Amino acid sequence: MSATTLASAARTDAACDTTPAQRVTRSLLGYGVIAGPIYLTTSVIQALAHDGFDLSRHAWSQLAAGPQGWIQMANLILTGAMVIAFAVGLRRCGPSRWATRLITTFGLGMVAAGLLVADPGLGYPVGVATPATPTWHGIGHFVTSGIGFAALIIATFVLARSFARSGARRLAWWSRITGIGFTVAFVGVSSGATGPAVILPFVAAVVAVWVWLAAVAVHAYRSVTNNA
Repeated sequence: MSATTLASAARTDAACDTTPAQRVTRSLLGYGVIAGPIYLTTSVIQALAHDGFDLSRHAWSQLAAGPQGWIQMANLILTGAMVIAFAVGLRRCGPSRWATRLITTFGLGMVAAGLLVADPGLGYPVGVATPATPTWHGIGHFVTSGIGFAALIIATFVLARSFARSGARRLAWWSRITGIGFTVAFVGVSSGATGPAVILPFVAAVVAVWVWLAAVAVHAYRSVTNNA
């Protein structure tokens, strides 16, 4: 039997040795990889397709207030559910209980933000006036989003500490940098300021967060695989 055949057989045996619990854990962790691409792709396609939506001026959550707004609502709810599933998987491989609680809070915040539609603003949707006073669902959207984002920021630093202790120093530094960058961008948006100088950095920070989350998911997935 050749060395290649032996190596292939070894990999097959390793896969067969994984327990049902480990397979479930890896499946749950997989949602941390796909959640970001699904959310980003769905949001960008809508932003490009809808008249009057400006990626440099409007928050993506405003898509829910526009034509076919149910798509963005579903995007937020389903992506939030995937984040929660990922948090469950992360809890099962145990890097940090607090981190998984915080990521779960982020996921719940996305679900709530999907159910509570953001108010129109800055000329979007076209022809719809900005409410003189924020609506109850607009306020709810802002509050739940803020809580979710705050939980995510804290999670980056909690996981950074956990990764540093386990020897994953690069991922620890990546977590800290992601947390700092997102904090700065989030403060800018929360200030009420508008325009490309605020919105574009926040968009970049959102993309960076999803990339980081996917990296954490891959790291956790590999740890489960190596322990199989």
